[in-house]
Amino acid sequence: MDKITPNREQAFELFKEFNKSESLIKHALTVEAVMLHFAELFEEEDKEKWRIIGLIHDLDYELYPDEHCKKVREILTERNWPEDYIRAVESHGWKICTDVEPKERMEKVLYTIDELTGLIAATALMRPSKSILDLEVKSVKKKWKQKGFAAGVNREIIEEGAEMLGMELDKVIEETIIGMRNVAESIGLKGNV
Repeated sequence: MDKITPNREQAFELFKEFNKSESLIKHALTVEAVMLHFAELFEEEDKEKWRIIGLIHDLDYELYPDEHCKKVREILTERNWPEDYIRAVESHGWKICTDVEPKERMEKVLYTIDELTGLIAATALMRPSKSILDLEVKSVKKKWKQKGFAAGVNREIIEEGAEMLGMELDKVIEETIIGMRNVAESIGLKGNV
């Protein structure tokens, strides 16, 4: 059977089939928006592919947390998804739950920004405005240094990812904030600016 070329609607329906948690859905929308932003930044040809991979990257997380980034291969293979999509999703768990190293630029971006979006969202919610729209890099960097803040966020992965991309950490944070602003309302971070 031929591989499908998944579209955004199919990807989102599939994601919602496996994930009911509002916070996971918001995270998927966040990562989708940031991946699309980076695809535009790098002038990638297949922007749709980048956004779809961002959208489905945690497909197996809610139902199979102990098999995260592993079960996804089975799920997507059964549905005839292309190998490069599957590999990209697997690679965001490198050194955490898989040994699939990010090689393509798209994989490196996903690996870098997945954790970072969590830190940025948490920082935005601490602001009086509770908004991503007025959030600046320096505020994120301030929270970055507080190891107890968003303690689940692996800062070493973000640093390593930025290095893999050949980008300054501040620039990665800045571009991730911009990507998140594009969906501020749907991810609950419009706040009261």
